[in-house]
Amino acid sequence: MHHLRTTVLRLRPLTAAQAIQSASPGRLAGLEGTPPSARFLKTTAAPEPSFNGTGSNYVEEMYAAWLEDPRSVHKSWDVYFQNATAGSSMGVTYQSPPSMSGSSEGQFAVQPLVGAQPSVEKLVEDHLAVQSLIRAYQVRGHHMAQLDPLGISCVDFDDTPCPIGLQNVGLDSSSMDRMFRIPKTTFIGGKESVLTLREIIRRLEMAYCQHIGVEFMFINDVEQCQWIRQRFETPGIMQFTVEEKRTLLARMIRSTRFEEFLQRKWSSEKRFGLEGCESLIPALKTIIDRSSQNGVESVIMGMPHRGRLNVLANVVRKDLDQIFCQFDSKLEAADEGSGDVKYHLGMYHKRMNRVSDKQITISLMANPSHLEAVDPVVQGKTKAEQFYSGDSEGKKVMPILLHGDAAFAGQGVVYETFHLSDLPSYTTHGTVHVVVNNQIGFTTDPRMARSSPYPTDIARVVNAPIFHVNGDDPEAVMYVCGVAADWRNTFHKDVVVDLVCYRRNGHNEMDEPMFTQPLMYKQIKKQKGVLQKFAEKLITEGVVTTQEYEEQIAAYDKICEDAYAHSKDEKILHIKHWLDSPWPDFFTLDGQPKTMSCPSTGISEDELNHIGSIAASVPMEDFTIHGGLSRILKGRSIMVAQRVCDWALAEYMAFGSLLKQGVHVRLSGQDVERGTFSHRHHVLHDQNVDKRICIPMNFISPDQASYTVCNSPLSEYSVLGFELGFAMASPNALVLWEAQFGDFNNTAQCIIDQFISSGQAKWVRQNGIVLLLPHGLEGMGPEHSSGRPERFLQMCNDDPDVFPKPSEDFAEHQLYDCNWIVVNCSTPANYFHVLRRQMLLSFRKPLVIFTPKSLLRHPEAKSSFDDMLPGTHFQRIIVDNGPAGARPESVKRVVLCTGKVYYELTRERRNRGLDGDIAVIRIEQLSPFPFDLVKSETDRFPNAELVWCQEEHKNQGYYDYVKPRLQTTVGYSRPIWYAGREPAAAPATGNKQAHVCELQRLLDTALDLHVFSGRV
Repeated sequence: MHHLRTTVLRLRPLTAAQAIQSASPGRLAGLEGTPPSARFLKTTAAPEPSFNGTGSNYVEEMYAAWLEDPRSVHKSWDVYFQNATAGSSMGVTYQSPPSMSGSSEGQFAVQPLVGAQPSVEKLVEDHLAVQSLIRAYQVRGHHMAQLDPLGISCVDFDDTPCPIGLQNVGLDSSSMDRMFRIPKTTFIGGKESVLTLREIIRRLEMAYCQHIGVEFMFINDVEQCQWIRQRFETPGIMQFTVEEKRTLLARMIRSTRFEEFLQRKWSSEKRFGLEGCESLIPALKTIIDRSSQNGVESVIMGMPHRGRLNVLANVVRKDLDQIFCQFDSKLEAADEGSGDVKYHLGMYHKRMNRVSDKQITISLMANPSHLEAVDPVVQGKTKAEQFYSGDSEGKKVMPILLHGDAAFAGQGVVYETFHLSDLPSYTTHGTVHVVVNNQIGFTTDPRMARSSPYPTDIARVVNAPIFHVNGDDPEAVMYVCGVAADWRNTFHKDVVVDLVCYRRNGHNEMDEPMFTQPLMYKQIKKQKGVLQKFAEKLITEGVVTTQEYEEQIAAYDKICEDAYAHSKDEKILHIKHWLDSPWPDFFTLDGQPKTMSCPSTGISEDELNHIGSIAASVPMEDFTIHGGLSRILKGRSIMVAQRVCDWALAEYMAFGSLLKQGVHVRLSGQDVERGTFSHRHHVLHDQNVDKRICIPMNFISPDQASYTVCNSPLSEYSVLGFELGFAMASPNALVLWEAQFGDFNNTAQCIIDQFISSGQAKWVRQNGIVLLLPHGLEGMGPEHSSGRPERFLQMCNDDPDVFPKPSEDFAEHQLYDCNWIVVNCSTPANYFHVLRRQMLLSFRKPLVIFTPKSLLRHPEAKSSFDDMLPGTHFQRIIVDNGPAGARPESVKRVVLCTGKVYYELTRERRNRGLDGDIAVIRIEQLSPFPFDLVKSETDRFPNAELVWCQEEHKNQGYYDYVKPRLQTTVGYSRPIWYAGREPAAAPATGNKQAHVCELQRLLDTALDLHVFSGRV
């Protein structure tokens, strides 16, 4: 059968007509990828018939049938196979079939037919060409789709024409009325199995080259490709009932007239209107309707500023009078905080979906102006809601993300977020992305904004189908969005709708776009509005009358006018009315904490022993761990027996005790399962069975909450945003993100600045996320030394010049009033307490912990169980209980510090015999600053100098934050001296010897009792 396998590899999937049958679907599975380049067999003999890979499969099927029964195949195949099996040379096995007008049995005698060029070869090649033509439309039809409402777009496909024509596949116009069998890789035939070439082309044009362009042939899954083909190729599939068209018109009226109303009332206000893309509203409502019908109960949405007020009004269904109040600059906010501009606000609303007759909750997340920053936050909140509702397949909760074309292509967090989509601990089982592609980014043309033809090309990396659609065709938009929702429901994978539209005004309503896009805006001024065009179409079709149309407009205009009148009655603005993530029953009815007291964070000794025993064991049978890990677990067991714990064990105690109390704990970040410094080991790996793991923390108690620990992808921005979103969903979860090194937190600076530090002030939204930032100068160079505490402290909102008024529960009131909590613990026990306090408080604040590296194994950095028992709590400062603390009046100097430098100071103090002359006080909680405790402690040492000591450089670390607060605390009665490294541009030296010298100098300064003599 060597001759049967010799084929010409061309992109011409075989289609047979009359005597030739189409190949089976299984044989076509390998054709979904990019076709191989043509390869031709050179021979001096007469050529064989041209078959590609699929053709070869077809021949093999014919051969198999011939072997069973030679009479089951056409006589020409019978002759061919007889010649082939008889050993005929190349080119002489082929025998022409009879002419179409008839045949004679005699002409099929078995005989060599040297040099024959039969008509069957042309017949086979033509059918191959037709299938090649069909595939060309499936692959490149979107290139020719009529997507731009303005008719001026020229998508840059590398300036290389990609024509789809007869000549490109070896056909010509003479074949237009010939009949061809339809292959099983297309649905254009409907119930028909054969069509003329003319009709084939017409149907392909209708499917792929009108107002919808479909990109999907890069998807690796054949079933998914077939699913998409069926949705777009089936004849007549895009049909709508009269009622659906009337609903679509009503939604277009609301979308359009809302923007026009705002323009009439507040023509000089920025609102980032939706004019030019009014079809976005029915697009979103279609996605939500279809998803609700498919069983979705909650939708989490994220979007930029463009069209946000319209989405709030007509999709989320925020009360119009509340929206209009935001335009009244005279109204004062009733809530504390800065508030935010109206086009950044979020909303949470539960309502009945009229299409599905089911309850659905819609949450639009508040977000900053930083485009796409909200993407991972939406994914995290969605993941949390899926987790809490037991929705392991994403059937009840789904995310929808809206994007601008320039930001979708330009912002790296989009790529980072896409790569979370299929990771087990981060997947939300499919997101519907809608790109509002108005073909401009502020003033920047697409050709200057991206290197890819489409703004959506980034989605191809996760095999997400991309549906381009002309925004001026509401029916096409509605259909595509329905398909997108069905795709997400069917395959639980991402999908992108590229809504090609335009921006009728400038970037905002005050902007002049003609400066930079004169030709585009000349065309836009001529452009008839989409509502007008669609209404005229429906009136022509008899779906509505002109009178009905005008009455609908008047009715919605009246709704807006009534709401506007009602908004005038409002006296104050309530930011809390715009809350996007409420926590039922956590606060009082007026949104206040139920108590300002925090209970003891200690736990019983039995509980410490029990959790410690779990931490030191492998609670699964026949599980072989690494020998080095066995030594670590044994060390934990010894510590439990000695009633002490190191840093890793203290963390275990905190997590385990919260889990027993029903608090979900989620720890995420790079390498957190083992720990960057190989200290944690919360996930054990069987050394003999691949991918078999054990998480002992989930074996603490039968009725415990679950513990999630997950190594993250190598990304900070999207992962921290994701965990922030996860923490939004519920106050009853300890959600932690750990940086591999604290230095790398600045890759997520946008999330830290725009969401974590200021989120409550802007959006009245509390969040209890915990940031673990390994920090400490240990000679590891400038990129592995500093978590940049100075930056976090700079963003703290407490006043350095005001000593807070003492009150009952002073510490808790301080915590409640701050924007976030910043700590640098020096003992495992304090780390244990601060983690537990985070959950036992009656409110939530972000917590930033600068965690140690060398202290993880420091012999002195251990805590007794006595420091963790009931009645104990987090110590905001740790006083000196040594000789200096016993005789405070004789102390000559008080050194205040934070973090691991304490251990270096006390070692050097001990070596110099200064334990009675110098007191060392640790400030464990830096923000909010413990004014009360620092004052009471410094007052104990009336004759002592006050020195702030830090290992960081003077322009970094804590000095600039601590100094004015210390001065306020002591009433400027004593100077605050500095002992630390000199100012520098980089956080640390890369030279080990220089590091040691710098450390010795700062210790000399801190402990030399004469160094500040004579200074003022």
